[in-house]
Amino acid sequence: MKNTRFDKSKLPSRHVTEGPSRAAHRSYLYAMGITEEEIHQPFVGVATCWNEAAPCNIALNRQAQSVKMGVKKGGGTPREFTTITVTDGIAMGHEGMRSSLASRDAIADTVELTMRGHCYDALVGLAGCDKSLPGMMMAMVRLNVPSVFIYGGSILPGKYKGRDIVVQDMFEAAGQHAAGLLSDAELAIMEKLACPSAGACGGQYTANTMACVSEAIGLALMNSSGAPAPYESRDAFGDASGVAVMNLLEKNIRPRDIVTRKSLENAARVVACTGGSTNGGLHLPAIAHEAGIDFDLFDVCDIFHDTPYFVNLRPGGEYVAKDLYEAGGIPVVMKELAREGLLHLDCITASGRTLGEELDDIRGEPDGRVIHPVATPLSKTGGVVGLRGNLAPDGAIVKVAGMAEEDQIFTGPALVFECEEDAFEAVQNRTYQEGCVFVIRNEGPAGGPGMREMLATTAALSGQGMGKKVALITDGRFSGATRGFCVGHVGPEAAHGGPIALIRNGDMITIDAIKGEISVDLSDEELARRKQDWAGPRKTDYASGALWKYAQLVGSARYGAVTHPGAKEETHVYMDQ
Repeated sequence: MKNTRFDKSKLPSRHVTEGPSRAAHRSYLYAMGITEEEIHQPFVGVATCWNEAAPCNIALNRQAQSVKMGVKKGGGTPREFTTITVTDGIAMGHEGMRSSLASRDAIADTVELTMRGHCYDALVGLAGCDKSLPGMMMAMVRLNVPSVFIYGGSILPGKYKGRDIVVQDMFEAAGQHAAGLLSDAELAIMEKLACPSAGACGGQYTANTMACVSEAIGLALMNSSGAPAPYESRDAFGDASGVAVMNLLEKNIRPRDIVTRKSLENAARVVACTGGSTNGGLHLPAIAHEAGIDFDLFDVCDIFHDTPYFVNLRPGGEYVAKDLYEAGGIPVVMKELAREGLLHLDCITASGRTLGEELDDIRGEPDGRVIHPVATPLSKTGGVVGLRGNLAPDGAIVKVAGMAEEDQIFTGPALVFECEEDAFEAVQNRTYQEGCVFVIRNEGPAGGPGMREMLATTAALSGQGMGKKVALITDGRFSGATRGFCVGHVGPEAAHGGPIALIRNGDMITIDAIKGEISVDLSDEELARRKQDWAGPRKTDYASGALWKYAQLVGSARYGAVTHPGAKEETHVYMDQ
C-alpha cells in the first residue's frame, strides 16, 4: 500500500520526520535501520505491558511482532515500546497490592507520554493483566489517536484429580490448609499444576472481564480476546489489528468516535451477563472520564440490574475463558444480548464497521452449557449488583453471580478492622463468629493508599466453608476471583470521612442485593455525632513517592478513582496538534 493513503502533513509524526529542520531527528531513525520510505510513512506505536512478573504478560512481546507485521502491511511504520504492569495475583494479600490500581493510571500516563514525546500517529496496545487492560484503553481514549486494543489471552486451566483448577483454587486452598482441611503435600502438588501456561487468570476475573469489555466497547476486533495466550492462532488477530489500525487512520476514526455513552452501556451489559468482575464498575467510569462522558458507578449498576446473567463462568459458575472461546466467545454472547434488544448496534467498532454489521457475520449459537440462551438465563438480573444506603451514600458493589436469592440478604453485627492484614489474621486464627459482617476500612483509593483487593481474605473464608455464613464490606476492592457475599467500593471511603469510618463493633449492618441496599442500624443523628468525634484519616507510612502522589490525586471510586480532570477540561487534543 502506498503513502498516498495518508496525508503526513496533518499527522503528529510530521514534527519529527518532515523538513530540513528535522534532519537530526531523522538521523536517529536511520541509526535504527529505518528506511527513508518508512520514515515518511505514519508512525504507529505498538505498546505492550510485557514483563517477567507473571504469566499474563510473558507472551505479549511475541504477540507484538505479529501486530508490527500487520502495521507494515497497512503502510505504517511500527515502533514498539513497553510500559509497566503490576500483576494482581503476585501482588495479592500484602503491601504490593497498594501498587495495583495506581499502576492502571501509570500505564495510561506512560503510554500517553511516550506517544506525545515521539509524535506517533496511531496506537495498537497489547495488555494481559487486570489493570493493564483498562490502563491501555484509557490511554487510547485520552490521546484520541486511531487505536486498536488486543488482549494477550487467558491461561489454560490446570488439572488436579480429574478436574480443572485455576489460581482461584490456590487462594482458597490456602484457607483450606489453614483450617486443617488440606495437607502440605496436597498444597504443594496443586500449586505446581494450577497455572500450566502463559496467559491471564482463566476465570471471569478482572482481566477476562476487561478483555470482553474491549470487544463490547468496540476498541478490539471481534473475537480477538478469546483464544488462550499459548495458541499461536492469536498471531492472526495481532496481524489483523495492525492492518485495522491503518484503516482507522486512513478514515480518521478515533477512540472517541468508538467509545460513546452507547458503547459504554454495551460494555456494562457484557460485564453483567458474564458475571464479570466488580472492577468493571471502577474501570468503565474511568474510561468514560477520558472521553468526557458522565458514566459513574450508579450508571453501570443500573445496567447490571436489568441485564440477565446467562454465561456460566467462574468464580460464580463452572467454566473458564478457554471454554467460553470454544463455545463461540463474546460474539455469541453479544448476539444473544442483541436478540433481547439489549445492545446498541449502531456503535462503530475497530473494524470500521458497526457492531450490528459485525454481529450479522456471527453464526455461532449458545451451547447451553457455557453460554445459555438469553431467553433462559441463569438468573434474571446481572451477576453484579450496585448498592446504596446510609452506609454507602456514594454506592458500593457486590457480585452475586452463582448465589441463590436467599443468600443475597444478610444482616449481622459489624466486626471492624482497620486494614486487610488484621482481618486476614482473624480469619487465619478463626477469631470471628459465624453471622458477622467483616468491615475492612482504610483501604480505599486515597486511604490505603491504592484500594487493595481482598482476595486473600475472601478466599481464606471460602476455603474455611464460611462463604455463605459471613459477609464482608470494604472501601477497598475485590478480585474478580472473589466469591461469597463481599461488598466493595463502599463510598465515601473512610479516609474521606464516609460512614464506613464511623462503624463500631456490634453495629447491625444489612446488605440486601435484591433491593440494592446497604445500611447500618444507626440514626442520622448518631452518625452525625460520631462524625464530630471522628479523629480524621488514618496516617499511613506512604509519606513520599509514587503512592503518596497517587493518594493526593486520586478521586472517588464512584467516578472510577481517576487522577486527572479528564477530557472535559481539555483545551486541545493530542492528535490535532
